[in-house]
Amino acid sequence: MGGRDGAVNAALTLGREDAGVPRYVRPRVEGAAVFFTVAVAERGSRVLVERVGALREAVRVTRAERPFEVVAWVVLPDHLHAVWRLPEGDADYATRWRLIKARFSAGLGVAEGRSASKVAKGEKGIWQRRYWERHLRDDGEVALAVRSCWINPIKHRLVERLEDWPWSSWHRDGQPPVA
Repeated sequence: MGGRDGAVNAALTLGREDAGVPRYVRPRVEGAAVFFTVAVAERGSRVLVERVGALREAVRVTRAERPFEVVAWVVLPDHLHAVWRLPEGDADYATRWRLIKARFSAGLGVAEGRSASKVAKGEKGIWQRRYWERHLRDDGEVALAVRSCWINPIKHRLVERLEDWPWSSWHRDGQPPVA
């Protein structure tokens, strides 16, 4: 398989092994649309909705430094989903997430029960270290990822109607209800 699809598929394979442990190699596709799931370490927490202003500011500052388009976004109490489109010639979403997570965490206290490795690395322990991403191959996949973002509060039984969840790009985009 060649072209962009081949680059995505090749990048999704595991990298070399160090001491028998596979190393995941994140795809690096310039200008890609990517669907993300990012979670806090303490599932069941409400920190993201309680401190949504700090999260918005972290995203705003990061976008000013390293632009990207927010196609869709939804913030839930303990995780978020986002669809970004990176600029042409740019594949570095990892740095953007590192900066957003660090900026959000900077104003918060240290999470209880941090692992020894998080303590050793000076991490506050608010976020799960890893996040899930999926490169979207075409407009149809982008539309499905946007829909997934928007219906997530209903899926988690936080609301019955899309318009009742305040922390969603659904409001920005003025979309009709998704069936």
